[in-house]
Amino acid sequence: MKTTVAIALLLCSTAMFAQKKKQDLAGYDLAARATVLHTANVYVTADGGTSPMTQVTPGHEVVVVARNGAWVNVFANTDSADKADPDAAPEIEDPGVHPDPSTGWIRDKGIVSPGTPNGDNILYGAALEFEAQAMLPHPPKGAAAAAHWLYQRVADYFPRSPLAAEAAYRSADIRWQLDKTDISTLPSAHEQEAYLRPQLFEGDLKRVMKQYPNSPQAAKAAFDLIDNKLCGDWQGLPKCPEMEAGLYIKYANQFPLGPKTAEALYNAAYRQGVLVTMYTVDEQTRRAEQAKHDCQEIADQLSKAFPQSEYAARAQSLAFRVAQNIPIYGSDRD
Repeated sequence: MKTTVAIALLLCSTAMFAQKKKQDLAGYDLAARATVLHTANVYVTADGGTSPMTQVTPGHEVVVVARNGAWVNVFANTDSADKADPDAAPEIEDPGVHPDPSTGWIRDKGIVSPGTPNGDNILYGAALEFEAQAMLPHPPKGAAAAAHWLYQRVADYFPRSPLAAEAAYRSADIRWQLDKTDISTLPSAHEQEAYLRPQLFEGDLKRVMKQYPNSPQAAKAAFDLIDNKLCGDWQGLPKCPEMEAGLYIKYANQFPLGPKTAEALYNAAYRQGVLVTMYTVDEQTRRAEQAKHDCQEIADQLSKAFPQSEYAARAQSLAFRVAQNIPIYGSDRD
């Protein structure tokens, strides 16, 4: 009996320690945490007549210490405490993302905390605005990063909001796409094998899949993760399109009605079309005919499952060209 009680106390103590450690990781009281919707200057005193000592950009966190009229005393840029775990850091990170925390005063404007009424919609709407700006031909500096952080605040501050899952995915996807663009500029990005280039940080997307299982957002996150397995330059060899077509078919089978399944099926059909060209050049007639059949079959599957998707029309056009013996890979001129 004594042994049982001792074990129970030990497990209870361990659980309490783990919970306290989890709370300590944040470093600050959640009720005091907040973020800003605009770039806020941080002053040493509650006086706008002096030069600001630093800034808090949209989406970054502050911890509210006190209020004094139109001013708020804060610890600014406390995001670094959230990323204390080195294993949680992405492969490539904006060096300006985590400035050192500073204490000072900001004007009481555009501050959103977990206690702000309708705060999830306010943050989500601001993130949408920055994301739209980031997609312009000449986007404002920091627009994509602001969208990333603001989406993350929606999921962090309002985990029960109907917007939380989509916000968490969009935050992770923005970082993924930024890192993907950076890595694509490296010489190693043209290597055939995926392991010869730096891998994209998967932590954020995997966290979305874990926190929101069986959701459309989990399906979209899984689709993004395929990027890490794709080849760089195919170098005219069938090895890569064979492997990649298999990845997309596997994904389509795993998420048959997912928001990215139509795109995955099109990608698989395209690679089968490419294989027809490669096998024909290599005079592998039987394999070329099989790939032609698979291309048409996938296009038909896509049209049946997603008749309204633009990918269905694209796949049928692709299959028609393949059937007409028009090369899909390389030059299509006769």
